[in-house]
Amino acid sequence: MKSLKFLTVFLLPISVYYSFNLQGWLTYLPLIFLFVVVPATEFFFKPTISNFSREKEKIEKEKKIYTYILYATIPVHLYFLYLFFYAIQEPQLKTYELAGRIIAMGLLNGIIGINVGHELGHRNNRFDEFLGEILLLSSLNTHFLPYHNAGHHLNVATPKDAATARKNEWIYTFYMRSHFTSYRQAWQVENNRLKLSDRSWFHIQNRMIIYTIANVILLTSIYYFFGLFVLNCFLIASVIGIILLESINYIEHYGLLRKQSESGRYEKVKRTHSWNSDHVIGKLILFNLSRHSDHHYNGSKHYQILKSLPESPQMPTGYPGMVILALFPPLWFSVMNNKLQE
Repeated sequence: MKSLKFLTVFLLPISVYYSFNLQGWLTYLPLIFLFVVVPATEFFFKPTISNFSREKEKIEKEKKIYTYILYATIPVHLYFLYLFFYAIQEPQLKTYELAGRIIAMGLLNGIIGINVGHELGHRNNRFDEFLGEILLLSSLNTHFLPYHNAGHHLNVATPKDAATARKNEWIYTFYMRSHFTSYRQAWQVENNRLKLSDRSWFHIQNRMIIYTIANVILLTSIYYFFGLFVLNCFLIASVIGIILLESINYIEHYGLLRKQSESGRYEKVKRTHSWNSDHVIGKLILFNLSRHSDHHYNGSKHYQILKSLPESPQMPTGYPGMVILALFPPLWFSVMNNKLQE
C-alpha cells in the first residue's frame, strides 16, 4: 500500500484532461492544481521525515510496483500529447483558453516528461534509460541525460555546474545560463566520452547526434501531420516544461557550494549540498525528488527509498511553493539568504 501513494501524480493528468475538454478558466485547472492547491494543502500536513530501516529499505527496493508506476506514466503522457494536438485546434477556442491548454501540456511535460525521464535515466539498465529518453524527447530536452548524469552530478555545488544557482542570482537569468550552458556541456561530455575510446565526435555512438536527429524527426513529423500552428504550440509547451525543470534546478542548489582546497580540488558531494523538502504532496507528485540531497549522495538510488536526514538543509515549504517564491527574487533572497546564513 505504501507504493500506491505515488499514484498521486495522476491527479495532474486528470486535471489536464479537464483542461483539454472544458472551456473558460477551467482550462487553467492544472496550473491551479499545481501552484495553488498543492502549496495551500501542504500547510495542513506536517512534513514526513520518516525513513525505512535498512532491512525494510532492501525489501522496498526490490518491489517492482514502484517501477511499474513510473512505467504507467509513459503511455499516459504520450496519450495526452496526442490529445493536445487536437485540443488546441478547436475552432471556437478563445486565445486565453488556448493559452490554458498549452500551459497544461507544458506542466505535464515538466512533471512527467522530464521528471520521470530523469528518474528512469538514472537506472542501471538500458531499457529504463531508453524509456527515459522517450519522455525527454517528448519535451525536446534530450540533452538532459548526458549533461545531468556526467556533468551536473559531478560538478554540483561548484561554479562549474550550470544547474547550480549562485547566491543572489535571479531565476530569470538562471534560466538562460543553465539551459544553454548545459546543452553545450552535454556535447562536451559526449565528445570526451568518445575520445576515451579513440572515436571521433562525429560518430553514431554520440548520443547528442542521435538525440538531435530524433528531435528533427519529431518536429518534422508534427509539422507534416498537424501543421505549423500545432508545431508552434508544441514548441511553447516544451519551453514551459523546460522552464519548470530549470525552476526546480534553481531551488534545489541555490547558493550552496562545496569547499575547495588549496590544490583546487572540491570536497566530495555531501547531503548538505542540496535543498530538501519533506512536505507531503509535492514530494509524492515529484517522486521524492525533493529528498534531493540523498539523490545526489547516491544518484542510482531508487526514488522510493530516498532518505530525509537532519543535516540536509530544509526549505520552508514544498517544491511547488518554493518555485512560486523564486519568481519574486527580492522575496526569495530575503527568505533563502537567511536560510543560507543558518
